Amino acid sequence: MTAYVISEVEMRDPEGFEAYRTLAAQTIAQYGGRYLVRGGKAEMAEGNLPPKAIVIVEFPSMARLKEWYASPDYAEALKLRRTALERRLLFVEGTAPI
Repeated sequence: MTAYVISEVEMRDPEGFEAYRTLAAQTIAQYGGRYLVRGGKAEMAEGNLPPKAIVIVEFPSMARLKEWYASPDYAEALKLRRTALERRLLFVEGTAPI
């Protein structure tokens, strides 16, 4: 079953952010992931918190997503992430349409 990483991102350091994005993209591709949304303009339709940049990545399965997240390859990107950006991160298992 397909799985998704949904991330709400706020940049702290532009240079570090670009380095993180480049490395993260390489590792995502290595684990069969693909970007569906990568920081496009977000508009608040309901709720009261201002929208941040949103990133959605699709993986073939939750197991593959978790392999990517725990991988030594992505660990290098996580080192950059700590100072480059603030984020909330969700792992969501996909389901068939109702």
